[in-house]
Amino acid sequence: MLSGPRGTLALWSLWLLLSAAGCIPTKQARVAAVAYTAEDVLRAAAKQPDPAIVRDGSPAYIMLVDGLIEAYPNNSELLTAGCQSYTVYASSFVEDSDPGKAAILYGKAKKYGFRALSLRRDFRQAASGNFDHFTAFLKQYEKEEVPALFCTSSAWAKWIGLNLDRVEALADVPMLKATLQRVIELDGGFYYGSPHLQMAVYLAAIPSIAGGNLEKAKEHFDEAFALGADKLLSAKVLFARYYAVRLKDRALFEKTLKEVMEAPLDEVPELTLSNTLAKEKARELLERADEYFWLSP
Repeated sequence: MLSGPRGTLALWSLWLLLSAAGCIPTKQARVAAVAYTAEDVLRAAAKQPDPAIVRDGSPAYIMLVDGLIEAYPNNSELLTAGCQSYTVYASSFVEDSDPGKAAILYGKAKKYGFRALSLRRDFRQAASGNFDHFTAFLKQYEKEEVPALFCTSSAWAKWIGLNLDRVEALADVPMLKATLQRVIELDGGFYYGSPHLQMAVYLAAIPSIAGGNLEKAKEHFDEAFALGADKLLSAKVLFARYYAVRLKDRALFEKTLKEVMEAPLDEVPELTLSNTLAKEKARELLERADEYFWLSP
């Protein structure tokens, strides 16, 4: 149960949201109102400089989104918000301390994403079928559907990463790559070049025998940075964690993470939370450098 100032604020925000929705005469307008309000909450959280406030408030927000989806189960914006909120919460505050719980949260995020992408065509069915058919199927998605595709692929990749001991997760790997490629085709510059960043991490993280390619990963990292990902300190953390480690270049690893530590936080207000968390991750990775380069002199 919520208590204290943060709990009161969450309940007050919920009351305002429901009251505002109730004043609108049509169901379609109510759906639009709650969907846009959910997006506004995410934007406000992104500007928050204190991760603890977002961490403590996220469960209440997620419960609210879950409830709204129960009320409006076929709303793409709400389903995408649900996918995003579960993914961001799990990756930011859960995965490092409790991977098992994070895997469950990513699974819920993936389900929401698949539902969002299946409202007009059966993404879930296609993703479980023939690869060539799925690749052709993805051509039906257009640029306006990039947010749902991107959020879903983010949750999907995280879920796979924590379930590599499961046959069904391994079977999803080529489908995920095809989805990432379609997002890049539609809008590679989405959210500071994040589609290229996703592909770069994918290519750097998986073994060569499974399709990993460090040279192509570097190309995608470079493209992401050229499209604005240089403003995302998390992009540099990922570059150090996956590219520099795979390259066995400790100097590049430490140089990149130190740049993150020294970077200003207020350059882009909407990235304040993300960049604050990135600095914390950079500090942690620097402290654990010996674990990643234990054969280095």
